[in-house]
Amino acid sequence: MRFTSTPRGARLARRLTAVRLDAWGIPYDTDPHDTLVLIVAELTANAVRHGHVPGRDFHLRVHVLADGRTVRVEVTDTRAERLPRRSSTAPEADGTEETGRGLLLVSRLATRWDWHPRPDGPGKTVWAEYELPSPPALVSLARD
Repeated sequence: MRFTSTPRGARLARRLTAVRLDAWGIPYDTDPHDTLVLIVAELTANAVRHGHVPGRDFHLRVHVLADGRTVRVEVTDTRAERLPRRSSTAPEADGTEETGRGLLLVSRLATRWDWHPRPDGPGKTVWAEYELPSPPALVSLARD
């Protein structure tokens, strides 16, 4: 889905994901649900903060891979010159900064994450995969 590249768009993306995960059998108030919603929150916030181009939206895709146990989150923005660091260590800081730790958090929560250039125009897609402890009962509705 497409969302406006605003804090409201990021909030709507997070809420939609929460509802969709519950419908797929990953219920509210479980560790997998909360972790996936947090990953979506961080990636969409980054798209709004660092990937925003006036007049352009960001795209969110959440789907279950064919193995039935891995949920993949993809957030695509249209800003090509601000690329995420692939490092899993925190940037140099004195501990007083309130930002700059989103991808570090994603790297700790996700099974794996990375980014690649957007194939159909300027920008990039940042993705994260989370392996569920066991396949949910209704996950077959969400498979590719």
